[in-house]
Amino acid sequence: MPRPFTPKAITANALLEGDVIYLDHSGQWVRDLRQARAFTEAEVAEAALAEAAKDGMVVGAYLTDVKLGEHGPEPTHFREEFRRTGPSNYFHGKQEDKQESKEAEAHV
Repeated sequence: MPRPFTPKAITANALLEGDVIYLDHSGQWVRDLRQARAFTEAEVAEAALAEAAKDGMVVGAYLTDVKLGEHGPEPTHFREEFRRTGPSNYFHGKQEDKQESKEAEAHV
């Protein structure tokens, strides 16, 4: 018996920047998983994935499991959490931006 379909988001990497991106409700790519569209029907998700994979500005598009959180989709697997937040060995990219914001707030 097949497993029941669980909510999914479409994720990929931006071709030029390499950033992790997600497909939103309007078919645009966003960098925040909370803004991504959560698909609840397998056929709709597969069709959207096939269309998204045609976009020449992204690589490696696939469906990833998500749970529906209070502020939007949330990852259900540590791999997707890691992709969403980036490496944690030192601050760079997304972590650096967050750290700078925290430091700026602390000095106010």
